[in-house]
Amino acid sequence: MFRFFVGLLALNIFAGSSAFAVEPASSPLERTLTKLDADDYRGHRWQIEDFADQKFLVVAFLGTECPLAKLYAARLVDLQKTYAGRDIGFLAVMSNRQDSMAEIAAFARAHSIEFPVIKDAGNRIADRLAAERTPEVFLLDSDRKVCYWGRVDDQYGIGFAKDFPRTHDLKNAIEDRLAGRQVKLPMTRSVGCIIGRRKEPAPQADVTYSNQVARVLRTHCVECHREGEIAPFALTDYDEVSGWADMIAETVRDGRMPPWHANPEHGEFANDRRMSEQDKQLLYEWADTGAPQGDPAELPEPQDYVEGWLLPKAPDQVVDVSPEPFMVPAEGAVKYQYFTVDPGFTEDKWLRYAELKPGNREVVHHILAFARPKGSRRGLGAAKGYLVGYVPGTRIETLPDGWAKKIPAGSELVFQVHYTPIGSAQLDQSKLGMIFMDEQDVTHEIITTSAVQGQLKIPPHAESHEVTAVEKNLLPGQLIGFSPHMHLRGKAFRYELVDPDGKQEILLDIPNYDFNWQTFYLLKDPLPIRMGSEMLCTAVFDNSAKNLNNPDPSITVRWGDQTWDEMMIGYFHYAVPKVRGSSESMKNRLTRLARRDGRLKIFDRIDRDGDGRVMRDETPLDLRKAFDALDRNRDQILLRSEVESAD
Repeated sequence: MFRFFVGLLALNIFAGSSAFAVEPASSPLERTLTKLDADDYRGHRWQIEDFADQKFLVVAFLGTECPLAKLYAARLVDLQKTYAGRDIGFLAVMSNRQDSMAEIAAFARAHSIEFPVIKDAGNRIADRLAAERTPEVFLLDSDRKVCYWGRVDDQYGIGFAKDFPRTHDLKNAIEDRLAGRQVKLPMTRSVGCIIGRRKEPAPQADVTYSNQVARVLRTHCVECHREGEIAPFALTDYDEVSGWADMIAETVRDGRMPPWHANPEHGEFANDRRMSEQDKQLLYEWADTGAPQGDPAELPEPQDYVEGWLLPKAPDQVVDVSPEPFMVPAEGAVKYQYFTVDPGFTEDKWLRYAELKPGNREVVHHILAFARPKGSRRGLGAAKGYLVGYVPGTRIETLPDGWAKKIPAGSELVFQVHYTPIGSAQLDQSKLGMIFMDEQDVTHEIITTSAVQGQLKIPPHAESHEVTAVEKNLLPGQLIGFSPHMHLRGKAFRYELVDPDGKQEILLDIPNYDFNWQTFYLLKDPLPIRMGSEMLCTAVFDNSAKNLNNPDPSITVRWGDQTWDEMMIGYFHYAVPKVRGSSESMKNRLTRLARRDGRLKIFDRIDRDGDGRVMRDETPLDLRKAFDALDRNRDQILLRSEVESAD
């Protein structure tokens, strides 16, 4: 196995899904909250009368594990401070059945929430206001009647995360009421996680958590949805999973989970995440019947994982990505951070497994690791020492025995880290875990390269701007898989292999590229590549207002590191045999042979009479320097045998 990935993730929502939406079945406008009887995490019981001194009351439904709720908790804290002393009260309500009081307390402390945070046992408050999502906010007037319902603002939504909000819906509603006006926009689209209500499971249900659902989740979800892994909550315990039953059904039904974007008409992939219709129906039926537990004796045996890692065993060496823990500020754009580490490699290392492990998944956007000669100033890229990458959703995939990446002796490791603030200052100390194999056991060297189009010029308002890139003269080997990479305006991506005879074959087609899930697509069977083949990549960008991720559709977009810039990189990975009994890798040997073949083609083109001899004075001027380098006996005559034997 080897963990390949290059990419970014805009917002980690429901294990990286861009997953939320839809209004409740009936509008909560005009509903009233006349009774309140609930405890906060400090043990204080709150009544509606406790807010009598506040003319207006903001009621915000939050959840301890909902990524959007975490983002907007900080926004609500700021609003509460803004309106302190202005007759506006704030109340946070936790209605999820799966949120314990201890978890609620930790959430409040983590986000510095000073207004009351209460546990809505039995969903009585959520039912009274017809709340369905977290985060979902209500503004109540002096009669505690709902005069505004919906979102806090428009920064985060279904599949997009803007750099800043364009409309401040809750704040505008508050300003309207403080000015004595009716709320101009009393209802907005509320997005977030479905509240995990308490339900009465259907008796004698055919589908239960114990007999079927736990197995479906273990097959498709648990690798990410377990303690310490990338998903925002675990799906390994009935009490936890049952609270997410409706949310699981919704994301599966909408095709957001499990995440997979390859067109099934092209290519077969070993890591295809698509769920069978039968498994989907099991999840739907289970949610519809109240998420029954069933007999725990029917549960499958728990899976064994390496503690703290996705690796198959404890790493041989662990390297800190940054020399010291890095402080990520609460807000603002954080430039890419570059850290250089000397791992102390005194001999060549063959990397069989590698995993980049974020220290703080909430703020680590992506990490890329490269190897280069110590003290080198050369740039970083796919063909320049790329080793491994991390972004939520990457997994370690199984590759043939004996395949590994080479890290030359004396190399230093360079890490590129992209951090995203979440509303509160955070520390991160990420790590790289490596497992090596003995050189004598290596049969193939894994190569990562790419087709890159760096001359980007995406016009303003262009809805489908197409660009192409070609990587030529591929070495003969076996193609493993693909890692397409674009930023916020990425719309579609396609890989085509062009063989030396000019025949084109679509290997991977992604008609709806998702910035939130930049998957490594692992071929089911390695594909042989002939010498002289080319990889053609085609990307489509959407720079229009229809693309809700778009930071600014009015500008011309060019290449750049930040997500508001763009990139077009068609990373792909293949393996070439390692030369037995030689320190030279097959990659270097084939590269050398390819250069030789190229020289011979030029020689044959100049040698028009085909006698295997070329005179210096009949050689084009721009090739005479190369002629002199190959003409070792300095007789002004270049023989084909001299070209063939040259290194």
